[in-house]
Amino acid sequence: MDMNPADIPVVILCGGKGFRIREVSDLRPKPMLEIGGQPILWHIMMCYAHHGFRRFVLCLGYMGDVIRDYFLHLHSRHQDVTLEFNGHASPPLIHYHGDGGHEPGLDWSVTLAETGFETLTGGRVARVAPYLDQPIFMLTYGDGVSDVDIPDTLRCHQEWGSMVTVSGVRPQSRFGQLEFQGNRVTQFIEKPQVHGGFISGGFMVVDRAFIDRYLTTGADCVLERDGLVRAAGDNEMAVYQHDGFWMPMDNSLEYNALNALWDGGSPPWKTW
Repeated sequence: MDMNPADIPVVILCGGKGFRIREVSDLRPKPMLEIGGQPILWHIMMCYAHHGFRRFVLCLGYMGDVIRDYFLHLHSRHQDVTLEFNGHASPPLIHYHGDGGHEPGLDWSVTLAETGFETLTGGRVARVAPYLDQPIFMLTYGDGVSDVDIPDTLRCHQEWGSMVTVSGVRPQSRFGQLEFQGNRVTQFIEKPQVHGGFISGGFMVVDRAFIDRYLTTGADCVLERDGLVRAAGDNEMAVYQHDGFWMPMDNSLEYNALNALWDGGSPPWKTW
């Protein structure tokens, strides 16, 4: 089945509390922490948009109003606006002046879905099911970037016939690696890629039927425990092995590392 990426919804989990990165900011949810002046959520969406995906469904929760306000005011961030209030309860008329300044033109459809303050990942996905009108949807977390070949994950998912395909990644080590002979270091590698097993890095392709089979709208439904673990047990889960770049933003060290990569001029995930 050949599907147009523009028709396929991209679901992004944006509702978690992000306790481990509170030292960076407790005024914004983690998907809104910035890399190079733009939220990491924007970077993730740009990765998909580069490959023709344009329908985004954002699962809001903790501090969802910050994400909602960002998109509602995105068009007016870099240009003058005139608001005309009519004396009634209806919203004002908004007149935009200029061409948007530094904001790139975005051909996106963005659904801001309130999925609950305390809802866990599986419940959030199930609660946006009414917006998923295609047999397949893309799914990822709102706090990690990668140079994974997104179109190839879709192609492989359709070829392999599983209900869900996850991108398996090797995270970067938090520590420098020593190679030595006797007591003499022969090589020091600064934070190399882990050479052990793969972990799930998001950037998933999911059959719509996966939701009905494995998830519920309950606040305690966990995507990983109730969905992925059970799908693997039923032989309905595949892995797309990605040996390239992947990094989450789980703490201040990773936040600083991602910004350093961006400031260096060639961030690995910037495919657009």
